[in-house]
Amino acid sequence: MKKIAAKLLAVFMTLTVIVSASVCGAGAVSFPTDVKPKSKSVLLVSMDNGQTVYEKDADKKMYPASTTKIMTYIIAYENIEDVDNTRIEVKKKVLDKLKGTGSSTAFLSDHIGEKVKVIDLLYSLMVPSGNDAAMVLADYIGNGDIKKFVDKMNAKADELGCENTHFENPDGLHNKNHYTTARDLVKITNHALTLPNFRKISNTVSYTCEGDDTALRTTNLLIDGNSEYYYTYAKGIKTGTTDQAGRCLVTTASADGQSYMLVLLGAPYEEGVQEEYFTFTDAAALFRWCLTSLELTTLKSTETPICEAEVGSSMNSKKVTLVPAKNITTIMPSNLSPENVVVETDVKEDLKAPLKKDDVVGTASVYYVDPKTGEKQLVETVDLNPSEAVEYSGFKAFLDAVGAIFRSYWFLIIVGVIVLVALIYFVAAKVHRSRMKKNRDVKRYRNF
Repeated sequence: MKKIAAKLLAVFMTLTVIVSASVCGAGAVSFPTDVKPKSKSVLLVSMDNGQTVYEKDADKKMYPASTTKIMTYIIAYENIEDVDNTRIEVKKKVLDKLKGTGSSTAFLSDHIGEKVKVIDLLYSLMVPSGNDAAMVLADYIGNGDIKKFVDKMNAKADELGCENTHFENPDGLHNKNHYTTARDLVKITNHALTLPNFRKISNTVSYTCEGDDTALRTTNLLIDGNSEYYYTYAKGIKTGTTDQAGRCLVTTASADGQSYMLVLLGAPYEEGVQEEYFTFTDAAALFRWCLTSLELTTLKSTETPICEAEVGSSMNSKKVTLVPAKNITTIMPSNLSPENVVVETDVKEDLKAPLKKDDVVGTASVYYVDPKTGEKQLVETVDLNPSEAVEYSGFKAFLDAVGAIFRSYWFLIIVGVIVLVALIYFVAAKVHRSRMKKNRDVKRYRNF
């Protein structure tokens, strides 16, 4: 029952994240910044409303290295009934598969033949990025077939809506068919954050497993207070590094009521040549920028007049003011100027009374205009409602109908034809009278 309740809670929290992002969610608006990240692929997203505030090749397929282990955690947690009490045997034949790979480990080779707690394996997976922990978990859940575990990873990716992700292993070791994108990693991580223990484990700096004397240390120097890369507002989540993937990082930061998730993939790295931690410097710079330069702003409220529209058959005025159906609240630069916000409307033609205040009569699309480039980016599109009810008038409807007849295409054609016939008749009659007069004058002349 405990496990079922936890799973139901996870599903609820996942749906909450998705609904929150879709309701408050805007388009993807990338704001101008002086930060020039060295990572090849970047996605910075608000965790408060799901809004993208900065991206760089976020849909480019990239090698994820050990950020893969976020999905490994998900599959492990969702397929082990009792995480706290289940123990898994560490098998030599499983660890032997990592020989010669240069894998980061959690020193499980010291526990071959022993049964290790799953919770310790999850810490070993996420804190020191233990490939050995990933393999032990995958072997257990796959019933000795790691491919079955990987199949579950891919099925879960599909379930989460990841369009450009494919896994080949549970640890992130390089494989040309093992890839994802920054955007897909946000989806995967959002789901992982709904699972119990994930936030705590992924933000742990030091952990000592049962029976060990030496503590495991995090590979995420952003959260290590003893590191030169320490960033006080950062929380978790997962690093990754291979020669082919470069340095990778998924992390979050919160301050002053704002929270952001950041994915960085493909930062420069070459063992023994280029080993600087550009993911950490990129992360600190981008977090510093968004936490100090952006803020949640209500651009338009349900009381803000957007435009006016003519209404037929109305007892009152011929025009009605239209307002947004909901507040347009989104993240914007804190120094936002009015000229950087543009609203374009699309209102139904030939509106007729009666109209209620909740009737949808059109839409308003709100755009952010980059002050440097002039680029227009969609923020959000909302429905438009009348600011007040518009009552029906039968007399006005009659006048409108008559006016519509007089303005109609066929009426004008008929009137035109009548006028033309009358004109022809008038000319013909005049010609006829002229001829008759001439004939009379000729007869009169002959009589003389």
